[in-house]
Amino acid sequence: MVKDKEFYTFLKNRLKITPRHLRLYELAFLHKSASLTMPDGSVVNNERLEYLGDAIIDAIVADFLFRTFPGEREGFLTRMRSKIVNRQHLDAIANRMGLAEAVVSFATSRDAKKKRISGEALEAMMGAMYLDRGYEKTCKYFTGHILNNFIDLQKLLQTETDFKSRFLEWGQKNKLQVEFVTISEKIEKSKNTPQFIVQATISGVPISKGSGKSKKEAEQQAAQRALTFITTSAESSVDALIQYLERMGEKKKNG
Repeated sequence: MVKDKEFYTFLKNRLKITPRHLRLYELAFLHKSASLTMPDGSVVNNERLEYLGDAIIDAIVADFLFRTFPGEREGFLTRMRSKIVNRQHLDAIANRMGLAEAVVSFATSRDAKKKRISGEALEAMMGAMYLDRGYEKTCKYFTGHILNNFIDLQKLLQTETDFKSRFLEWGQKNKLQVEFVTISEKIEKSKNTPQFIVQATISGVPISKGSGKSKKEAEQQAAQRALTFITTSAESSVDALIQYLERMGEKKKNG
Protein backbone atom coordinates (compact mmCIF):
# COMPACT_ATOMS: atom_id res chain seq x y z
CA MET A 1 0.00 0.00 0.00
CA VAL A 2 2.79 2.43 0.95
CA LYS A 3 4.78 1.63 -2.20
CA ASP A 4 1.68 2.03 -4.36
CA LYS A 5 1.04 5.43 -2.81
CA GLU A 6 4.65 6.53 -3.30
CA PHE A 7 4.61 5.42 -6.93
CA TYR A 8 1.26 7.14 -7.55
CA THR A 9 2.69 10.34 -6.07
CA PHE A 10 5.78 10.02 -8.28
CA LEU A 11 3.61 9.69 -11.38
CA LYS A 12 1.29 12.55 -10.47
CA ASN A 13 3.75 15.09 -9.04
CA ARG A 14 6.94 14.32 -10.95
CA LEU A 15 5.60 13.11 -14.30
CA LYS A 16 2.23 14.91 -14.33
CA ILE A 17 0.35 11.65 -14.97
CA THR A 18 -2.91 10.73 -13.22
CA PRO A 19 -3.28 6.98 -13.78
CA ARG A 20 -6.55 5.10 -13.85
CA HIS A 21 -4.90 1.67 -13.77
CA LEU A 22 -1.78 1.97 -11.63
CA ARG A 23 -0.63 -1.61 -12.33
CA LEU A 24 -0.02 -0.79 -16.00
CA TYR A 25 2.51 1.88 -15.04
CA GLU A 26 4.12 -0.33 -12.43
CA LEU A 27 4.63 -2.92 -15.16
CA ALA A 28 6.11 -0.22 -17.44
CA PHE A 29 8.88 0.35 -14.90
CA LEU A 30 9.66 -3.35 -14.39
CA HIS A 31 12.84 -4.07 -16.37
CA LYS A 32 13.36 -7.55 -17.80
CA SER A 33 16.28 -8.12 -15.39
CA ALA A 34 13.69 -8.02 -12.59
CA SER A 35 11.05 -10.10 -14.40
CA LEU A 36 8.33 -11.78 -12.37
CA THR A 37 7.31 -15.39 -13.03
CA MET A 38 3.58 -15.87 -12.63
CA PRO A 39 1.89 -19.05 -11.28
CA ASP A 40 1.07 -20.13 -14.85
CA GLY A 41 4.76 -19.90 -15.79
CA SER A 42 4.47 -16.70 -17.85
CA VAL A 43 7.19 -14.09 -17.43
CA VAL A 44 6.14 -10.49 -16.78
CA ASN A 45 8.23 -7.37 -17.48
CA ASN A 46 7.98 -4.14 -19.48
CA GLU A 47 9.16 -5.48 -22.87
CA ARG A 48 5.69 -5.78 -24.43
CA LEU A 49 4.74 -2.30 -23.27
CA GLU A 50 8.07 -1.02 -24.61
CA TYR A 51 7.23 -2.50 -28.02
CA LEU A 52 3.81 -0.85 -27.99
CA GLY A 53 5.13 2.48 -26.72
CA ASP A 54 7.80 2.61 -29.41
CA ALA A 55 5.10 2.43 -32.10
CA ILE A 56 2.89 4.98 -30.32
CA ILE A 57 5.76 7.49 -30.00
CA ASP A 58 6.60 7.04 -33.68
CA ALA A 59 3.00 7.82 -34.65
CA ILE A 60 2.71 10.84 -32.33
CA VAL A 61 6.00 12.35 -33.49
CA ALA A 62 5.15 11.75 -37.17
CA ASP A 63 1.79 13.50 -36.70
CA PHE A 64 3.37 16.38 -34.74
CA LEU A 65 6.05 17.01 -37.39
CA PHE A 66 3.52 16.75 -40.22
CA ARG A 67 1.48 19.55 -38.63
CA THR A 68 4.43 21.64 -37.41
CA PHE A 69 6.29 21.73 -40.75
CA PRO A 70 3.54 21.89 -43.43
CA GLY A 71 5.93 23.01 -46.17
CA GLU A 72 8.61 20.34 -45.67
CA ARG A 73 9.02 17.22 -47.76
CA GLU A 74 9.06 13.59 -46.64
CA GLY A 75 12.87 13.35 -46.37
CA PHE A 76 13.06 16.24 -43.89
CA LEU A 77 10.19 14.87 -41.80
CA THR A 78 11.77 11.40 -41.72
CA ARG A 79 15.13 12.80 -40.61
CA MET A 80 13.56 14.94 -37.89
CA ARG A 81 11.53 12.00 -36.58
CA SER A 82 14.70 9.91 -36.47
CA LYS A 83 16.45 12.60 -34.43
CA ILE A 84 13.63 12.70 -31.88
CA VAL A 85 13.00 8.97 -31.45
CA ASN A 86 16.55 7.61 -31.75
CA ARG A 87 17.80 5.54 -28.82
CA GLN A 88 20.32 8.04 -27.41
CA HIS A 89 17.87 10.94 -27.54
CA LEU A 90 15.08 9.04 -25.79
CA ASP A 91 17.55 7.82 -23.17
CA ALA A 92 18.60 11.42 -22.48
CA ILE A 93 14.98 12.60 -22.22
CA ALA A 94 14.09 9.76 -19.83
CA ASN A 95 17.01 10.60 -17.56
CA ARG A 96 16.12 14.28 -17.51
CA MET A 97 12.57 13.29 -16.54
CA GLY A 98 13.98 11.26 -13.63
CA LEU A 99 12.53 7.92 -14.71
CA ALA A 100 15.55 6.04 -13.36
CA GLU A 101 14.26 6.69 -9.84
CA ALA A 102 11.24 4.45 -10.41
CA VAL A 103 12.70 1.67 -12.58
CA VAL A 104 12.90 -1.75 -10.91
CA SER A 105 16.01 -3.42 -12.29
CA PHE A 106 18.73 -5.89 -11.31
CA ALA A 107 20.92 -4.98 -14.28
CA THR A 108 24.54 -3.97 -13.74
CA SER A 109 25.11 -0.32 -12.88
CA ARG A 110 27.15 0.71 -15.93
CA ASP A 111 26.08 4.23 -16.98
CA ALA A 112 25.30 3.31 -20.60
CA LYS A 113 23.09 0.42 -19.52
CA LYS A 114 21.30 2.56 -16.92
CA LYS A 115 20.57 5.23 -19.52
CA ARG A 116 19.14 2.66 -21.93
CA ILE A 117 16.95 1.15 -19.22
CA SER A 118 15.44 4.59 -18.57
CA GLY A 119 14.75 5.12 -22.27
CA GLU A 120 13.08 1.73 -22.50
CA ALA A 121 10.95 2.63 -19.47
CA LEU A 122 9.86 5.84 -21.23
CA GLU A 123 8.65 3.83 -24.22
CA ALA A 124 6.90 1.33 -21.94
CA MET A 125 5.30 4.18 -19.98
CA MET A 126 3.81 5.60 -23.18
CA GLY A 127 2.51 2.13 -24.03
CA ALA A 128 0.91 1.93 -20.58
CA MET A 129 -0.66 5.37 -20.98
CA TYR A 130 -2.08 4.38 -24.37
CA LEU A 131 -3.79 1.35 -22.80
CA ASP A 132 -4.89 3.36 -19.76
CA ARG A 133 -6.10 6.61 -21.37
CA GLY A 134 -6.23 6.06 -25.13
CA TYR A 135 -4.34 7.59 -28.05
CA GLU A 136 -5.72 11.15 -27.79
CA LYS A 137 -4.69 11.62 -24.13
CA THR A 138 -1.31 9.96 -24.79
CA CYS A 139 -0.70 12.23 -27.76
CA LYS A 140 -1.64 15.30 -25.72
CA TYR A 141 0.74 14.25 -22.92
CA PHE A 142 3.70 13.52 -25.20
CA THR A 143 3.36 16.69 -27.25
CA GLY A 144 2.33 18.97 -24.39
CA HIS A 145 4.63 17.71 -21.65
CA ILE A 146 7.57 15.87 -23.23
CA LEU A 147 7.99 17.71 -26.54
CA ASN A 148 7.50 21.14 -24.96
CA ASN A 149 9.66 20.61 -21.88
CA PHE A 150 12.36 18.11 -22.86
CA ILE A 151 12.92 18.40 -26.62
CA ASP A 152 14.68 21.36 -28.26
CA LEU A 153 13.44 21.34 -31.86
CA GLN A 154 15.69 24.21 -32.91
CA LYS A 155 18.75 22.37 -31.63
CA LEU A 156 17.67 19.18 -33.38
CA LEU A 157 17.24 21.09 -36.62
CA GLN A 158 20.94 21.91 -36.44
CA THR A 159 22.16 18.40 -35.59
CA GLU A 160 22.45 15.30 -37.74
CA THR A 161 21.79 11.83 -36.37
CA ASP A 162 20.26 10.05 -39.37
CA PHE A 163 23.55 8.79 -40.81
CA LYS A 164 21.81 6.17 -42.92
CA SER A 165 19.89 8.78 -44.91
CA ARG A 166 23.04 10.86 -45.39
CA PHE A 167 24.95 7.80 -46.62
CA LEU A 168 22.18 6.84 -49.06
CA GLU A 169 21.94 10.42 -50.32
CA TRP A 170 25.72 10.50 -50.83
CA GLY A 171 25.46 7.34 -52.94
CA GLN A 172 22.64 8.76 -55.06
CA LYS A 173 24.49 12.04 -55.57
CA ASN A 174 27.64 10.26 -56.73
CA LYS A 175 25.77 7.54 -58.67
CA LEU A 176 27.26 4.80 -56.52
CA GLN A 177 25.33 1.84 -55.14
CA VAL A 178 25.35 1.82 -51.36
CA GLU A 179 23.79 -1.04 -49.41
CA PHE A 180 23.47 -2.51 -45.93
CA VAL A 181 24.00 -6.25 -45.54
CA THR A 182 23.10 -8.10 -42.34
CA ILE A 183 26.00 -10.46 -41.71
CA SER A 184 25.01 -11.69 -38.25
CA GLU A 185 21.79 -11.97 -36.30
CA LYS A 186 21.80 -13.80 -33.00
CA ILE A 187 20.49 -13.81 -29.44
CA GLU A 188 23.05 -13.08 -26.73
CA LYS A 189 22.28 -15.77 -24.16
CA SER A 190 23.77 -13.85 -21.22
CA LYS A 191 21.54 -10.83 -21.90
CA ASN A 192 18.67 -12.56 -23.74
CA THR A 193 18.71 -9.72 -26.30
CA PRO A 194 19.12 -9.76 -30.08
CA GLN A 195 22.40 -8.60 -31.58
CA PHE A 196 22.69 -7.53 -35.20
CA ILE A 197 25.89 -6.90 -37.14
CA VAL A 198 25.44 -4.99 -40.40
CA GLN A 199 27.98 -4.18 -43.10
CA ALA A 200 27.82 -1.01 -45.20
CA THR A 201 29.05 -1.41 -48.77
CA ILE A 202 29.79 0.93 -51.67
CA SER A 203 29.57 -0.67 -55.11
CA GLY A 204 29.70 -4.07 -53.40
CA VAL A 205 32.92 -3.25 -51.50
CA PRO A 206 32.65 -3.58 -47.68
CA ILE A 207 33.41 -0.24 -46.05
CA SER A 208 32.33 -0.47 -42.43
CA LYS A 209 30.41 -2.50 -39.85
CA GLY A 210 27.91 -1.58 -37.19
CA SER A 211 26.21 -3.48 -34.38
CA GLY A 212 23.14 -3.00 -32.23
CA LYS A 213 20.12 -4.62 -30.64
CA SER A 214 18.05 -3.72 -33.71
CA LYS A 215 18.86 -3.77 -37.42
CA LYS A 216 18.08 -0.05 -37.58
CA GLU A 217 20.57 0.74 -34.82
CA ALA A 218 23.28 -1.38 -36.48
CA GLU A 219 22.68 0.29 -39.85
CA GLN A 220 22.99 3.76 -38.33
CA GLN A 221 26.33 2.86 -36.75
CA ALA A 222 27.63 1.30 -39.97
CA ALA A 223 26.52 4.37 -41.96
CA GLN A 224 28.19 6.75 -39.51
CA ARG A 225 31.47 4.85 -39.83
CA ALA A 226 31.14 4.75 -43.62
CA LEU A 227 30.67 8.53 -43.72
CA THR A 228 33.72 8.95 -41.49
CA PHE A 229 35.70 6.76 -43.89
CA ILE A 230 34.53 8.84 -46.85
CA THR A 231 35.39 12.19 -45.27
CA THR A 232 38.68 11.20 -43.65
CA SER A 233 40.00 8.83 -46.30
CA ALA A 234 43.39 9.59 -47.81
CA GLU A 235 41.63 9.44 -51.18
CA SER A 236 41.28 13.13 -52.07
CA SER A 237 38.29 13.03 -54.43
CA VAL A 238 35.23 11.01 -55.36
CA ASP A 239 36.98 9.93 -58.58
CA ALA A 240 39.92 8.65 -56.57
CA LEU A 241 37.52 6.91 -54.17
CA ILE A 242 35.79 5.21 -57.11
CA GLN A 243 39.16 4.02 -58.39
CA TYR A 244 39.95 2.69 -54.91
CA LEU A 245 36.61 0.85 -54.80
CA GLU A 246 37.26 -0.63 -58.24
CA ARG A 247 40.66 -1.88 -57.08
CA MET A 248 39.12 -3.40 -53.98
CA GLY A 249 36.38 -4.96 -56.08
CA GLU A 250 38.91 -6.57 -58.42
CA LYS A 251 40.96 -7.75 -55.49
CA LYS A 252 37.88 -9.33 -53.92
CA LYS A 253 36.93 -10.96 -57.24
CA ASN A 254 40.41 -12.42 -57.69
CA GLY A 255 40.41 -13.85 -54.19
